[in-house]
Amino acid sequence: MKVSVPRLVFLALAIAVLVPTLAFASTSASSRPAIEITSNLPGKKVIATPARLGIYYWDTEKAASGKIKCVGTCAATWPPVYVSHTVSKHLPGVMATFGTVKRGARLQLTVNGLPAYTFHGDRAGFVKCDGVDGWHAVRAA
Repeated sequence: MKVSVPRLVFLALAIAVLVPTLAFASTSASSRPAIEITSNLPGKKVIATPARLGIYYWDTEKAASGKIKCVGTCAATWPPVYVSHTVSKHLPGVMATFGTVKRGARLQLTVNGLPAYTFHGDRAGFVKCDGVDGWHAVRAA
């Protein structure tokens, strides 16, 4: 089958236009740092990671105006939520304000101005430690 030069040029232009559009669509959807879910907490929607792990904040860091205090064994029990880039302040369908804070050489997600964590013993959609030792699941506003 012989393909004409104008047809090849048309196909090349179509691919050049479509490939970046498709790549952007999949990147933007997969790079959302947080979602809203209905958890096991009665009648409460919470903010979670894309893997549906509840996101928590700690009263100690809230009292310290968002300064990171959870380090060492604390961070092993309460793993920080890391992101690979700065995030949008607002995400469609998620009622919270987002940002980032430097944690060593990495960026940690912040939710409503506080560093974001998960709990190592949680499973998808199930929040175990809301209100335990000053840790709170981030409620959807």
